[in-house]
Amino acid sequence: MAHSLVEALNVQVVGSGHKILVLAHGFGTDQSVWQRILPFFRHDHRIVLFDLVCAGTVNPDYFNFNRYATLDAYVDDLLCILDSLRIDRCTYVGHSISATIGILASIRRPDLFTKLILIGFSPRFLNDGEYHGGFEEGEIEQVYCAMKANYEAWVQGFAPLAVGADVPEAVREFSRTLFNMRPDISLFVSQMVFNSDLRGVLGLVKVPCSIIQTAKDVSVPASVAEYVDNHLGGRSTVHMLNIEGHLPHLSAPNLLSQELRRALPR
Repeated sequence: MAHSLVEALNVQVVGSGHKILVLAHGFGTDQSVWQRILPFFRHDHRIVLFDLVCAGTVNPDYFNFNRYATLDAYVDDLLCILDSLRIDRCTYVGHSISATIGILASIRRPDLFTKLILIGFSPRFLNDGEYHGGFEEGEIEQVYCAMKANYEAWVQGFAPLAVGADVPEAVREFSRTLFNMRPDISLFVSQMVFNSDLRGVLGLVKVPCSIIQTAKDVSVPASVAEYVDNHLGGRSTVHMLNIEGHLPHLSAPNLLSQELRRALPR
Protein backbone atom coordinates (compact mmCIF):
# COMPACT_ATOMS: atom_id res chain seq x y z
CA MET A 1 0.00 0.00 0.00
CA ALA A 2 2.73 2.46 1.03
CA HIS A 3 4.74 2.09 -2.17
CA SER A 4 1.67 2.35 -4.39
CA LEU A 5 0.49 5.43 -2.46
CA VAL A 6 3.87 7.14 -2.94
CA GLU A 7 3.52 6.50 -6.68
CA ALA A 8 -0.18 7.41 -6.85
CA LEU A 9 0.33 10.76 -5.11
CA ASN A 10 3.39 11.64 -7.22
CA VAL A 11 5.70 11.97 -4.21
CA GLN A 12 9.08 13.49 -4.97
CA VAL A 13 12.02 14.75 -2.93
CA VAL A 14 14.13 17.61 -4.29
CA GLY A 15 17.03 19.68 -2.97
CA SER A 16 19.86 18.89 -0.62
CA GLY A 17 20.59 19.33 3.07
CA HIS A 18 19.97 17.58 6.36
CA LYS A 19 16.73 19.35 7.22
CA ILE A 20 13.45 18.09 5.77
CA LEU A 21 10.80 20.55 4.58
CA VAL A 22 7.39 19.17 3.59
CA LEU A 23 5.33 21.40 1.29
CA ALA A 24 1.66 20.40 1.20
CA HIS A 25 -0.72 22.17 -1.21
CA GLY A 26 -4.31 23.27 -0.65
CA PHE A 27 -7.64 22.62 -2.35
CA GLY A 28 -7.78 23.32 -6.08
CA THR A 29 -4.03 23.14 -6.63
CA ASP A 30 -1.34 20.44 -6.87
CA GLN A 31 2.36 20.35 -5.97
CA SER A 32 3.20 22.61 -8.94
CA VAL A 33 1.84 25.51 -6.86
CA TRP A 34 5.20 25.51 -4.98
CA GLN A 35 7.38 25.94 -8.07
CA ARG A 36 8.16 29.61 -7.33
CA ILE A 37 9.00 28.79 -3.70
CA LEU A 38 11.43 25.89 -4.31
CA PRO A 39 14.46 27.95 -5.45
CA PHE A 40 14.57 29.71 -2.07
CA PHE A 41 14.96 26.49 -0.07
CA ARG A 42 16.30 23.67 -2.21
CA HIS A 43 19.97 24.53 -1.56
CA ASP A 44 19.70 23.86 2.18
CA HIS A 45 16.66 21.58 2.57
CA ARG A 46 15.43 18.28 1.25
CA ILE A 47 11.91 19.18 0.16
CA VAL A 48 9.11 16.63 0.07
CA LEU A 49 6.37 17.34 -2.48
CA PHE A 50 3.21 15.33 -3.16
CA ASP A 51 -0.30 15.71 -4.51
CA LEU A 52 -3.42 15.35 -2.41
CA VAL A 53 -5.58 12.48 -3.64
CA CYS A 54 -8.21 14.99 -4.85
CA ALA A 55 -5.75 16.86 -7.10
CA GLY A 56 -6.26 16.77 -10.85
CA THR A 57 -2.80 15.24 -11.30
CA VAL A 58 -3.84 12.07 -9.45
CA ASN A 59 -5.76 9.27 -11.17
CA PRO A 60 -9.37 9.84 -9.98
CA ASP A 61 -9.79 6.08 -9.56
CA TYR A 62 -7.78 6.46 -6.33
CA PHE A 63 -10.40 8.80 -4.90
CA ASN A 64 -12.58 6.58 -2.75
CA PHE A 65 -15.59 8.71 -1.77
CA ASN A 66 -16.26 6.66 1.38
CA ARG A 67 -12.66 6.76 2.56
CA TYR A 68 -12.09 10.47 1.88
CA ALA A 69 -15.34 11.61 3.50
CA THR A 70 -13.30 12.88 6.48
CA LEU A 71 -9.89 14.49 6.94
CA ASP A 72 -8.56 11.44 8.79
CA ALA A 73 -7.86 9.59 5.52
CA TYR A 74 -5.78 12.53 4.31
CA VAL A 75 -3.84 12.43 7.58
CA ASP A 76 -3.27 8.67 7.05
CA ASP A 77 -1.90 9.43 3.56
CA LEU A 78 0.51 12.09 4.86
CA LEU A 79 1.84 9.89 7.65
CA CYS A 80 2.17 6.95 5.25
CA ILE A 81 4.26 9.11 2.87
CA LEU A 82 6.56 10.33 5.66
CA ASP A 83 6.99 6.79 7.03
CA SER A 84 7.68 5.42 3.53
CA LEU A 85 10.44 8.01 3.12
CA ARG A 86 11.75 7.09 6.59
CA ILE A 87 11.38 10.68 7.80
CA ASP A 88 11.39 10.99 11.58
CA ARG A 89 11.58 14.82 11.90
CA CYS A 90 10.41 17.55 9.54
CA THR A 91 9.14 21.09 9.25
CA TYR A 92 5.70 20.98 7.69
CA VAL A 93 4.28 23.79 5.54
CA GLY A 94 0.57 23.33 4.83
CA HIS A 95 -1.70 25.58 2.81
CA SER A 96 -5.44 25.73 3.58
CA ILE A 97 -6.80 22.15 3.78
CA SER A 98 -3.22 20.86 4.15
CA ALA A 99 -2.70 23.15 7.14
CA THR A 100 -5.68 21.36 8.68
CA ILE A 101 -4.19 17.96 7.76
CA GLY A 102 -0.89 18.99 9.39
CA ILE A 103 -2.66 20.04 12.59
CA LEU A 104 -4.37 16.64 12.88
CA ALA A 105 -1.17 14.74 11.97
CA SER A 106 0.77 16.61 14.68
CA ILE A 107 -1.80 15.62 17.30
CA ARG A 108 -1.37 11.98 16.32
CA ARG A 109 2.42 12.04 15.93
CA PRO A 110 3.88 15.14 17.65
CA ASP A 111 7.46 13.79 17.56
CA LEU A 112 7.43 13.82 13.76
CA PHE A 113 7.12 17.60 13.45
CA THR A 114 9.67 20.21 14.54
CA LYS A 115 7.28 22.96 13.48
CA LEU A 116 4.04 23.55 11.59
CA ILE A 117 3.80 26.54 9.26
CA LEU A 118 0.13 27.17 8.47
CA ILE A 119 -0.73 29.31 5.43
CA GLY A 120 -4.34 30.49 5.08
CA PHE A 121 -5.50 28.09 7.78
CA SER A 122 -9.02 28.12 9.17
CA PRO A 123 -10.36 25.70 11.80
CA ARG A 124 -13.90 26.46 10.60
CA PHE A 125 -15.02 28.41 7.54
CA LEU A 126 -18.63 28.91 8.68
CA ASN A 127 -19.75 31.63 11.08
CA ASP A 128 -20.97 30.29 14.41
CA GLY A 129 -22.30 32.66 17.07
CA GLU A 130 -19.38 34.81 18.24
CA TYR A 131 -16.99 33.00 15.91
CA HIS A 132 -16.46 34.70 12.54
CA GLY A 133 -15.40 32.07 10.00
CA GLY A 134 -16.26 34.22 7.00
CA PHE A 135 -19.24 32.41 5.48
CA GLU A 136 -22.92 31.93 6.22
CA GLU A 137 -24.53 28.54 5.53
CA GLY A 138 -26.64 30.04 2.72
CA GLU A 139 -23.58 31.45 0.93
CA ILE A 140 -21.96 28.01 0.93
CA GLU A 141 -25.10 26.41 -0.49
CA GLN A 142 -24.95 28.93 -3.36
CA VAL A 143 -21.33 27.89 -4.02
CA TYR A 144 -22.35 24.21 -4.22
CA CYS A 145 -25.20 25.06 -6.60
CA ALA A 146 -22.86 27.06 -8.84
CA MET A 147 -20.32 24.21 -8.90
CA LYS A 148 -23.03 21.70 -9.84
CA ALA A 149 -24.69 23.91 -12.45
CA ASN A 150 -21.59 24.88 -14.44
CA TYR A 151 -18.19 23.95 -13.01
CA GLU A 152 -16.24 25.84 -15.66
CA ALA A 153 -18.16 29.07 -15.05
CA TRP A 154 -17.70 28.63 -11.29
CA VAL A 155 -13.92 28.27 -11.69
CA GLN A 156 -13.76 31.38 -13.88
CA GLY A 157 -15.54 33.35 -11.17
CA PHE A 158 -13.84 31.81 -8.15
CA ALA A 159 -10.18 31.84 -9.25
CA PRO A 160 -9.80 35.67 -9.43
CA LEU A 161 -11.60 36.05 -6.06
CA ALA A 162 -9.31 33.50 -4.40
CA VAL A 163 -6.11 34.98 -5.83
CA GLY A 164 -7.39 38.42 -4.77
CA ALA A 165 -4.45 40.39 -6.07
CA ASP A 166 -4.17 41.64 -9.66
CA VAL A 167 -1.76 38.92 -10.78
CA PRO A 168 -3.17 37.47 -14.02
CA GLU A 169 -0.62 34.61 -14.26
CA ALA A 170 -1.57 33.48 -10.72
CA VAL A 171 -5.26 33.48 -11.71
CA ARG A 172 -4.42 31.49 -14.85
CA GLU A 173 -2.37 28.99 -12.87
CA PHE A 174 -5.04 28.49 -10.18
CA SER A 175 -7.75 28.17 -12.86
CA ARG A 176 -5.66 25.51 -14.64
CA THR A 177 -5.31 23.30 -11.56
CA LEU A 178 -8.97 23.79 -10.57
CA PHE A 179 -10.06 22.76 -14.09
CA ASN A 180 -7.86 19.67 -13.78
CA MET A 181 -9.97 18.40 -10.88
CA ARG A 182 -12.94 16.21 -11.68
CA PRO A 183 -15.99 18.39 -10.83
CA ASP A 184 -17.69 15.76 -8.63
CA ILE A 185 -14.50 15.29 -6.59
CA SER A 186 -14.05 19.05 -6.31
CA LEU A 187 -17.60 19.47 -4.98
CA PHE A 188 -17.26 16.54 -2.57
CA VAL A 189 -14.00 17.90 -1.09
CA SER A 190 -15.48 21.40 -0.79
CA GLN A 191 -18.42 20.00 1.17
CA MET A 192 -16.10 18.01 3.44
CA VAL A 193 -13.94 21.10 4.11
CA PHE A 194 -16.91 23.34 4.89
CA ASN A 195 -18.39 20.70 7.21
CA SER A 196 -15.13 20.42 9.18
CA ASP A 197 -14.70 22.08 12.55
CA LEU A 198 -11.31 21.85 14.24
CA ARG A 199 -11.87 24.44 16.94
CA GLY A 200 -12.19 21.76 19.61
CA VAL A 201 -8.80 20.16 18.88
CA LEU A 202 -6.56 23.23 18.59
CA GLY A 203 -5.64 22.92 22.27
CA LEU A 204 -4.23 19.43 21.62
CA VAL A 205 -1.55 20.82 19.26
CA LYS A 206 1.73 20.97 21.18
CA VAL A 207 4.07 21.41 18.17
CA PRO A 208 5.20 25.06 17.70
CA CYS A 209 3.22 26.79 14.94
CA SER A 210 3.69 29.79 12.68
CA ILE A 211 0.46 31.18 11.25
CA ILE A 212 0.91 33.01 7.95
CA GLN A 213 -2.12 34.97 6.85
CA THR A 214 -2.73 37.66 4.26
CA ALA A 215 -4.45 40.86 5.38
CA LYS A 216 -7.33 40.31 2.94
CA ASP A 217 -8.32 36.74 2.10
CA VAL A 218 -11.76 35.97 0.63
CA SER A 219 -11.76 32.57 2.39
CA VAL A 220 -10.21 33.40 5.79
CA PRO A 221 -10.90 36.64 7.71
CA ALA A 222 -7.82 38.18 9.35
CA SER A 223 -9.44 37.64 12.76
CA VAL A 224 -9.16 33.85 12.29
CA ALA A 225 -5.35 34.01 12.65
CA GLU A 226 -5.76 35.67 16.06
CA TYR A 227 -8.36 33.08 17.08
CA VAL A 228 -6.04 30.22 16.13
CA ASP A 229 -3.08 31.86 17.89
CA ASN A 230 -5.13 32.16 21.09
CA HIS A 231 -6.39 28.57 21.02
CA LEU A 232 -3.40 26.47 19.98
CA GLY A 233 -1.94 24.33 22.76
CA GLY A 234 1.72 25.07 22.04
CA ARG A 235 3.81 28.11 21.13
CA SER A 236 2.58 30.05 18.11
CA THR A 237 3.31 33.24 16.20
CA VAL A 238 1.29 35.15 13.61
CA HIS A 239 2.87 36.60 10.46
CA MET A 240 0.47 38.98 8.70
CA LEU A 241 1.31 39.63 5.06
CA ASN A 242 0.13 43.05 3.93
CA ILE A 243 -1.26 41.68 0.66
CA GLU A 244 -4.49 40.22 -0.70
CA GLY A 245 -5.48 36.69 -1.53
CA HIS A 246 -5.64 33.07 -0.41
CA LEU A 247 -2.68 31.91 -2.53
CA PRO A 248 0.41 34.00 -1.66
CA HIS A 249 2.70 31.25 -3.01
CA LEU A 250 1.24 32.02 -6.46
CA SER A 251 0.65 35.77 -6.17
CA ALA A 252 3.60 36.89 -4.00
CA PRO A 253 6.18 34.06 -3.88
CA ASN A 254 9.16 36.26 -2.96
CA LEU A 255 7.36 37.81 -0.01
CA LEU A 256 6.01 34.47 1.17
CA SER A 257 9.45 32.88 0.89
CA GLN A 258 10.91 35.58 3.16
CA GLU A 259 8.21 34.87 5.74
CA LEU A 260 8.73 31.12 5.45
CA ARG A 261 12.46 31.60 5.99
CA ARG A 262 11.74 33.65 9.13
CA ALA A 263 9.35 30.99 10.38
CA LEU A 264 11.72 28.05 9.91
CA PRO A 265 13.15 26.55 13.10
CA ARG A 266 16.62 27.90 13.84
